[in-house]
Amino acid sequence: MTGTLLNVATVILGGTLGTLLGNHLPEKVRETVMHGLGLVTILVGMQMALKTQNVLILLGSIILGGVAGELLRIDDRLNALGNWLEWRLSRAGGGEQKSGNSISSLEPPASTFSRGFVTASLVFCVGPMTIMGSIQDGLTGDFSTLAVKSMLDGFAALAFASSLGWGVIAAALTVLIYQGGLTLSAGLAKALLTDPMVLEMTATGGVLIVGIGLVLLEIKRMRVANLLPAVFIAPIAVALANRFF
Repeated sequence: MTGTLLNVATVILGGTLGTLLGNHLPEKVRETVMHGLGLVTILVGMQMALKTQNVLILLGSIILGGVAGELLRIDDRLNALGNWLEWRLSRAGGGEQKSGNSISSLEPPASTFSRGFVTASLVFCVGPMTIMGSIQDGLTGDFSTLAVKSMLDGFAALAFASSLGWGVIAAALTVLIYQGGLTLSAGLAKALLTDPMVLEMTATGGVLIVGIGLVLLEIKRMRVANLLPAVFIAPIAVALANRFF
């Protein structure tokens, strides 16, 4: 849980600074910091990917995982989830509240708080790095991926909170419950996985992390979420390889 607790701390810190600073952070500073984080993300991903002991398993997992992800339309579904939540939130923010026979709009502060909470929760919890980092932390105790994610989320919290306020800080609770739950679940599943399985899962996840880094650097827009099934295909591929070869 070290990585998750660090993530919670950076969200709270970044959200607090963003709320206090407002929009005083220059755009060029934001851009340069994000590019720096993108470079570090690629480095972490490459370190993970190079741990593979069988590049054919890695390649097969990525290909099959990509096919499965495209058929399941994971990226589209995640985007649709975000759009649906935004729609629900906009209805709540501009909705109607009955008071006797009159109808009055909700107060703006409540709407802003809700928008900050939902938007930040989606950004912090929906994505390959969240799932991969939590699995890695739970299985091996290595929270390096979540440490990088924490820096990203902290900076994102600062940017969001500068315009959306204190609701962004409340998203730290979502991170604690969701990300912490994934980490604990991975820890429980550790008994079912052998060291080679964990190693190939880590390597496969590393490829996805490199993809995220490329997106952060604005080099290539790719549907990284559609590669997520590869992480779960990797241990199955290891088991089949050990059985038949």
